[in-house]
Amino acid sequence: MSWPDHIPDWWGALILALAVFRVYRLIAEDDIADRPREWALDKLAEERLEKLDKLITCPWCLGFWLGVIVWLAWLLSPDWTIGLAFPWALSATVALIAKLDH
Repeated sequence: MSWPDHIPDWWGALILALAVFRVYRLIAEDDIADRPREWALDKLAEERLEKLDKLITCPWCLGFWLGVIVWLAWLLSPDWTIGLAFPWALSATVALIAKLDH
């Protein structure tokens, strides 16, 4: 397998990027995840691992690790990964367009 085989085409990359963005927003910022996020942050504080809270709330940190997970999933099963990522990408697209509309 050559290096270009390790990178999705531009459509696949766009779908995966939008999906990673949407999952990041869900975990780090969406109101629906407030309780689990606060619980995780409290647990990290109890364990004196406060610096790891950045992993949950930082777009650079969480975005990177979500990207790695999605990319590895794509390497293992490109069709399934794109198929599972597509609804998340659509959701991200709707949210971004709605934000522009306001």
